[in-house]
Amino acid sequence: MKGIIRHAATAAVLLAVVLAGCRPTPDGPSPEPVATRPVQAVELLVADLRRNDLVAYARHALPPALHTRIEGRWREGATIWPLSELPLHAQLPAMLAALAAPESEQVLMEKYRAQFAGAHGELRSTAAALGLFAAQYVQGEPRYSDSERDHYVQTIAALGRWGQQAPLGDPERAQALLSALAPAARATRLAEPGAFAQAGMVDSLTRLGPFANAFKQVLAAQYGLDLDAALDSVRVEETARTGDQARVRLRYTLAGTGVDTEVRVERHGNRWYLTDLLRHAQAQAEAAGPIAPAVAPAAPPPAG
Repeated sequence: MKGIIRHAATAAVLLAVVLAGCRPTPDGPSPEPVATRPVQAVELLVADLRRNDLVAYARHALPPALHTRIEGRWREGATIWPLSELPLHAQLPAMLAALAAPESEQVLMEKYRAQFAGAHGELRSTAAALGLFAAQYVQGEPRYSDSERDHYVQTIAALGRWGQQAPLGDPERAQALLSALAPAARATRLAEPGAFAQAGMVDSLTRLGPFANAFKQVLAAQYGLDLDAALDSVRVEETARTGDQARVRLRYTLAGTGVDTEVRVERHGNRWYLTDLLRHAQAQAEAAGPIAPAVAPAAPPPAG
């Protein structure tokens, strides 16, 4: 069903492009959406993620001057923001390299069969242990604000429940995942050392958009983790405002579990931005040298 919907949507877009050529051209391009209200600071970023438009996400998340500084730091190899907002972002280049390697589908599948195939009970125990460990790590990590800790702990709990039920030990599903992600990783052309810095922020994020889409689609189809459905379920409302500072309530459903938290936003000029994203990007823009990504200590093995 999802494949039919995707193909139908593609056909509709192509038809719209063709028909657009038969109509008078508009006076100019559509105006760039801007967050002139606190809730729009969240809504814009959610819409960007839903479209897998990581370039727009970076543009909407930062004031222009800070965006330019981050772009320069990216080319210096000092940051991969906004990818650094992802969990385990330090492993992203290595993951892309492993997936993009020749015959990675076969090589990685052999490793999976040797270590994880059929190990449903062990994988469920590991998911539970990792959930507890990750929550403890987030609670004690000084980089995070109180609102970030509250949000992350809720998402970790939701993903932990999903992981304890997901068919992670099914070889056929693992094969489908690798068959989708390996070619998508090769298409990014970001597997070589230094590729992110050489490509720069905009080009790198552009190449990663299709990979993000492939990742979301295979998670939903094979493991029941529908991230697009979570994004579609987002509801936001302004709860407080004092001058250029505001708070926005964020609610959505992730893997069947409700998440209800607040995020802080602030105004620069006539636009609103998420405070924590600004803080993280500012820290990376001002760092004196190459930034060592924060990596959580090794998780303990599951009990039993």
